[in-house]
Amino acid sequence: MDETMKAPRSRARMLELVFPKDTNYHGTAFGGWVLSLMDKAASIAAVRHAGGNVVTARMDGVDFHVPIRVADAVALDAQVVRVGRTSMTIRVDVYREHMPTGDQELATTGFFVFVALDEHGKPRPVPSLPAGQDTSAAEPDFEARP
Repeated sequence: MDETMKAPRSRARMLELVFPKDTNYHGTAFGGWVLSLMDKAASIAAVRHAGGNVVTARMDGVDFHVPIRVADAVALDAQVVRVGRTSMTIRVDVYREHMPTGDQELATTGFFVFVALDEHGKPRPVPSLPAGQDTSAAEPDFEARP
């Protein structure tokens, strides 16, 4: 079969394992490592939505709810929830997953703002979200977990 499908627009999902090198002396994931994964997932959603280059402009309201430990999986769900003229706000939900059982728990949430850039590195307009898709105040989408 030579069937192709389009990747989802305005959304990205990732799954990573936590290894000892990703943790502090408590055996929990470094906050900076989790933030870098969140930024990566958010940037994928932003590029998909904008259809081109983007840069991180701001990280807002990152909340760490529960620790993530060695041997957990980190499941990230990033979704564009608000669009301005040249910027996008992406909500990233991070779940810790106990690999043997598949049980997931919301561990971290945060909002990232990205700006779309043209070929000269200047801000450029981005497409608006479809009507009714502004979900900036939405709760995590538990059915859409990675």
